[in-house]
Amino acid sequence: MMQYIYRENGDAAGFVRGKYIYLMNGAPVGQLNGTRVHTMSGEYVGELYRDMVVDRNLGNRGNIGNPGNPGNVGSPGNPGNRGSISIGYRDVFNKLGR
Repeated sequence: MMQYIYRENGDAAGFVRGKYIYLMNGAPVGQLNGTRVHTMSGEYVGELYRDMVVDRNLGNRGNIGNPGNPGNVGSPGNPGNRGSISIGYRDVFNKLGR
């Protein structure tokens, strides 16, 4: 089953496949180290929490380095909007596109 990542407004922003995070068009934008989310270059962005990439105010968890490009995996299809949700943490998915 595909794990989608959502924005605060409920729209699907991307998905997880293995240890990578992809945009909905299949382009890789991030990597996972447990629940920690990093850019493809390794910079810490935030935490994966309740299917969102959020700033949980944990400080900077460092740089894990560039793993190389896993390639475009294609679009998995859009699951639709799950509804707006506020979990008390700031949505930082946009930091993956830097």
